[in-house]
Amino acid sequence: MNKYTIRDFDRDFPDDGACLDWLKDFLYPAGIPCKVCGEVTKHYRVKSRPSYSCSRCGHHVHPMAGTIYEDSRTPLKLWFYATYIMAQTRCGISAKQLQRETGVTYKTAWRMFRQIRSLLDEPTAPMSGQVEVDETYMGGKRKGRIGRGIDKTPVVGVVQRGGRVVATKTPDVTRATVLPLIRQHVMPRSIVYTDEYRTYNTLPAHGYAHHRIHHSSKVYVRGDVHTNTIEGFWSLVKRGIGGVYHSVSDKYLQSYLNEYAFRYNHREDERPMFQSILARIQKA
Repeated sequence: MNKYTIRDFDRDFPDDGACLDWLKDFLYPAGIPCKVCGEVTKHYRVKSRPSYSCSRCGHHVHPMAGTIYEDSRTPLKLWFYATYIMAQTRCGISAKQLQRETGVTYKTAWRMFRQIRSLLDEPTAPMSGQVEVDETYMGGKRKGRIGRGIDKTPVVGVVQRGGRVVATKTPDVTRATVLPLIRQHVMPRSIVYTDEYRTYNTLPAHGYAHHRIHHSSKVYVRGDVHTNTIEGFWSLVKRGIGGVYHSVSDKYLQSYLNEYAFRYNHREDERPMFQSILARIQKA
C-alpha cells in the first residue's frame, strides 16, 4: 500500500473548493449531464454555494446531494480530513480525537465517523481454496459456557488465507445460523479449517473438506491446520475496540466490524487506504 502523508493530503485538498472539485470529477467522470439541456455541458463552480452551474442554462447541480455529505454544515475539507485520519491507522480513531483535532462538537464528530463507516460495507465474492472459520464474542460480560448464557454479542468470521475476511454479527452461533453464512461466503469443495466446536460437524455433508484443530487439547497448529489467520483478525478488532473505542453497542457493532474488515481487505491495495475509502462514495 502506498503511503499518503498529511503533506499529500494538504496538497490535494487545500480547501473546500478542491474537495468539491474532486467529488464532482469522481461522481461525473464523463462530465455533468444537464437535466434542462438534456446532454453533458460545461459547468462552472458557484462560489457562493457548493454547486456547479450549467454554462448554457444556469441550472445548478449539487455534487454533495445524495451522498453522506448532504445537508451537512461541516466544511467538506473536514469530512475529507476525518476520512484521512480514519484511514491512517490499523486500529481506528475515536470521535473524541477528531473533535480535538478539528474543533467540531463531539456529536458532529461521532456522526461523521458513523456516516463514513456506512461506506465500508462492501460485498465480498465467494471464497475458495483454504478458508478459516471461527466465532468470537464482543462486549458484555461472559457467563457460563460458550454458546450458552452469554450476554456478549456473537460474531462469526470467515477468512480466505491470503485473501479477504468477512465478519458478521449473529444472534447466536448455532448450526442453523453459522452454516448458511459459510455456504454464502465459501464455495463448495473448499478446504475449511475450524476449531472443534460442534456447530461445524456437518461441513463435510455440505461439500467441504473439513480440518479441525483441537484448542481444548492445547493444540493450536498442526501442519497447515490452524485458525491463526482469523484469530489474528479477532485480536486486531478487539485491541482496536478496547483501546480506541473502549466499548461498542450491539446496535452499531456491525458497522465497526465492517470498518476493520474493509481495512484488512484493502491492506495491499496499490492506492492509499484514504483513496480506497473515498472511492466508496456514491449517490443514494
